[in-house]
Amino acid sequence: MRLRLIFVFSLILSSVALYAQEFNGLNVNMNNLYQLSDAKTRSISPENFTGEKGGGGRTTIEDGSAGAAARDLGLGWKTNPFIVIPADSVFELANIDGSGAIQHIWMTPTGNWRYSVIRIYWDDEKEPSVEVPVGDFFAAAYEYKQINSLAVCVNPGSAFNSYWVMPFRKKCRITMENIDTKPMRLYYQIDYTLTEVPEDAAYFHAQFRRVNPVKYKDVYTIVDNIKGKGQYVGTYMAWQSNNNGWWGEGEIKFFMDGDKQFPTICGTGTEDYFCGSYGFAIKGQYIDYTTPYAGFHVIRPEGDFTYKSQTRFGMYRWHVTDPIRFDKDLKVTMQALGWRSDGRYLPLKDDIASVAFWYQAEPHNAFPDFPSKDELEIN
Repeated sequence: MRLRLIFVFSLILSSVALYAQEFNGLNVNMNNLYQLSDAKTRSISPENFTGEKGGGGRTTIEDGSAGAAARDLGLGWKTNPFIVIPADSVFELANIDGSGAIQHIWMTPTGNWRYSVIRIYWDDEKEPSVEVPVGDFFAAAYEYKQINSLAVCVNPGSAFNSYWVMPFRKKCRITMENIDTKPMRLYYQIDYTLTEVPEDAAYFHAQFRRVNPVKYKDVYTIVDNIKGKGQYVGTYMAWQSNNNGWWGEGEIKFFMDGDKQFPTICGTGTEDYFCGSYGFAIKGQYIDYTTPYAGFHVIRPEGDFTYKSQTRFGMYRWHVTDPIRFDKDLKVTMQALGWRSDGRYLPLKDDIASVAFWYQAEPHNAFPDFPSKDELEIN
């Protein structure tokens, strides 16, 4: 039996390595890190806006955002480490031609994270495949909380990191819109590879939604109207409880490939889906946690009561080892449920926002209209 398990495990590792090798450098892990590849590594930042080979650190003292600080050192020193995006404007962070994949995004934006919107367009798209406020995209809608996961890391003091692999075949375009009334400063780096992309590689998508408040007896929709073949790979939720008491009895449901009234996948509770249990609490107190695939944190109002109204929560769940595959369509919902008297469920009217992450073959269906600034505001 032991030899059989070792054999099966070795087959799994071999298949992972072959799969990564097939990507020609797109998908690197500890099993194939030693393998040579013809992929070309490039990086875009304010010190090299185009990612051009040998193009970094060329900004002059006169033009650099930190030119004054480098005036005694000259060209080639730290002259342009950040950009300033004016109020109510869009800045193009990246415009990459060719085939390859985004492998890592790092940034540290100032200002209101809900008022900075990241968008990503694949190939010749006119509509984005990613459209999310920057804080929510990095699982940090409300304020800094450390996150240590495989797909996303948030590190001191406000360092956002994404490790989602994002293949493209013709072009990748990334923008940041500042919808605030004040300018924002942005440090950023986009690390990518230029290489061939296999035919079965799907495109990365991320969609934001918010309902404030959820209507009584309504079910919150994380995402719907996904059409095509793909796999769902993650959920982030920013949740404000508007009632005293426990708020997470609701179930997540995945309606796929023609499901109507009843889903194929039905969870057992909000904290269960995010890989916690019994109200995220020990001895009546919420406990933050951050793991490779799931995490939870709490932001308490004044008074620090565990089940007090206006408490806010951030939760992520990455389906890295258990992607939810669909062939034709997908809809994902989450119930908002608490407790009322006599042991009965109470449909809640909470403030809920979410980001759905998935891969699919293009074209994708158009996203809903993006919320206005007032509809995005956290108050």
